[in-house]
Amino acid sequence: MMPRRDNIIIDKTERFADRITKMYRYLSEKKLGDRDMLKQIVRSGTSIGANVSEGQFAQSKPDFLTKVTIALKEANETRFWLKRLYAYGSLTDSEFMSIIHDNEEIINILTTITKTTRENLKNERGERNGK
Repeated sequence: MMPRRDNIIIDKTERFADRITKMYRYLSEKKLGDRDMLKQIVRSGTSIGANVSEGQFAQSKPDFLTKVTIALKEANETRFWLKRLYAYGSLTDSEFMSIIHDNEEIINILTTITKTTRENLKNERGERNGK
């Protein structure tokens, strides 16, 4: 897969990683939120973009699908940690709504990418098998 310019998922996941990192620093400095929970969310939240970025240089379509699927799993884990931080009062209503919106948008895009890629791979296999 060749990297694409102006790729919306790369842009969104890079900006999201920046937001997560800033949130981590802010909450750590203010001592808001469990330290282990904050470490988990910074790992999962930044891993989304790292996996999407890796997928841009995948060796094959199945490799691309693997990377994007991992990114989707990390986005779902990040949603879990965001909800926990909100439930524990570490995030205000507006902070939570803003960042969860970005997270959900990424999940929706990655879900579409994984579904489309799976369908394309299935169709390619069918064509090769004479179907």
